[in-house]
Amino acid sequence: MKVNGTLINYFFHCKRQCWFHGNRINLEDNSEDVKIGKAIHEEKKEKSKNSEITIDNIKIDKLTEEYLIEIKKSDADVEAAKWQLLLYLKVLKDKGIERKGKLEFVEKNKTANKVIYVEITEDNYKQLNEIIEDIEALLDREKAPEVINEAKCKKCSYYEYCYI
Repeated sequence: MKVNGTLINYFFHCKRQCWFHGNRINLEDNSEDVKIGKAIHEEKKEKSKNSEITIDNIKIDKLTEEYLIEIKKSDADVEAAKWQLLLYLKVLKDKGIERKGKLEFVEKNKTANKVIYVEITEDNYKQLNEIIEDIEALLDREKAPEVINEAKCKKCSYYEYCYI
């Protein structure tokens, strides 16, 4: 499986979740949070002509002359969302399209801002290539990583697989 935004996000959130998704063990259809996220995307898609653009193996929420915009339900894992957005910026850059990144959170709980701006630099471009290699190595492993056993696990769509 080619590394996409979801895998990048899951890699930062939980290596086990990343491994499951990358190995096509998909339990997300049962997740209320995933359903809410999809509903938010559908609503935004209906309101905007520049939304849900598919390029290669990524789906961009919105593209303007200045920004590539990624919309998230909440700011629960800002770091994961930033790297997901950086992957999208990298894919565009590799095609000769330069944009700045904008993360928009529908619900904000942990960060002070509802919008965070991100730009691809030489350093994070190089780091992103290393992360992609790490994800590919993770997905090639025969077994899933161990359960991380953190509070965030209770909201995960794979909770039942890990704990029951």
